[in-house]
Amino acid sequence: MNDMSPSEVGRRRVLAMGAGALGALAAGALPAALPAAAQPAVAGTRSKLIAAAPSWVLKWSPSPSSDGLNAFEGLEDDRSDSHPGVKHIYVEGDHWRFDMHTRDRDGSDRQRNEVKGMRTGSTLHKIEKDTTWRITYQAYWPSSLTATSKFTHIMQMKVQDVGGPLWTLTPRLRSGKPTLTVLTLKDDDSNTEHVLTAYAPLQNKWIDVEWEFKASNSGGYLAWTLRDGSTVVASGRTTAVDLWRDKNYLRPKWGIYRSIESSGLQNTYQLIRDFKAYQLQ
Repeated sequence: MNDMSPSEVGRRRVLAMGAGALGALAAGALPAALPAAAQPAVAGTRSKLIAAAPSWVLKWSPSPSSDGLNAFEGLEDDRSDSHPGVKHIYVEGDHWRFDMHTRDRDGSDRQRNEVKGMRTGSTLHKIEKDTTWRITYQAYWPSSLTATSKFTHIMQMKVQDVGGPLWTLTPRLRSGKPTLTVLTLKDDDSNTEHVLTAYAPLQNKWIDVEWEFKASNSGGYLAWTLRDGSTVVASGRTTAVDLWRDKNYLRPKWGIYRSIESSGLQNTYQLIRDFKAYQLQ
C-alpha cells in the first residue's frame, strides 16, 4: 500500500465508497477523497445551472444632477399653456419636483404635469410584451397634495400614446377618509380599486415605493410595496389587471394628474428621487 502512486490510492478510495456514496456523488456531493481530476465536470455543471437562473438587471438609475429632465422619454408640462412662463417640472437638489397650481389646466376639466418613460442617454428603456420589471423610487407627498373625490394620480403605467392607464397610484377620499389606493384596469376595461392604507400618515416624509410586474395578457401580475423607513406599510399582489395591449410598449409616468371637479384643491407638488428600474433576465 505504501508503494502505490497517489492516483492509485485515489482510485481505490473511490471504489471503496460503495453504491450509496457514488449515488451521492452523482447528486453533486464532492467528498474530500475524490481525485481532483473528477471535480471540474460537476463544478462546471453547477456553474452553468447558476448562470442560467434569472436575475434582476439594473437598466435605469438616473441622476438629477447629471441627467436632469433627460432621464425621461418626454415631459407633459402645462400643455395648454395655462400658466405661461412657469416651469412645473424641474430638478431641485437631489430630486425631481412636480408643481401643480390651481390655475393649471390640461383641457377643460383636468390638470397634468407629468414625465413619461425612462431614458439613459439616447437609449429608451421600453417595457415590451412578456417582460418582468421592478421599479423603485422614493416619493414625498406634502399635506397640500390632498386626496380627492375625483381622480388624482401620482403615478401611472400606460401604453405609449394609447388609451387610459393600466394602473395608477391614487390618493382618494373614501367615505371622507384620505386613502391611498391602486386602480388597475382589467381585460374588460373595468377598474378594480385596491385599498392600500391611510394616506395622511405617509405625507410630509419620504416613502419608498416599489412596483413589480409582468407585462402580459396571460400570466401578468402587479405587486406593490410601500415602506416608511424600515416599516412595510402596504403590500399586495393582483392578477386583476391587463398588463399588455397589442400596440407599442408600456412606459411609466410620474407627476400630478388630477380632476378639477374635486373640492379642496390646493397649490401643491410631489418630489421623487432615487429612481431605479430592473428587468428580470
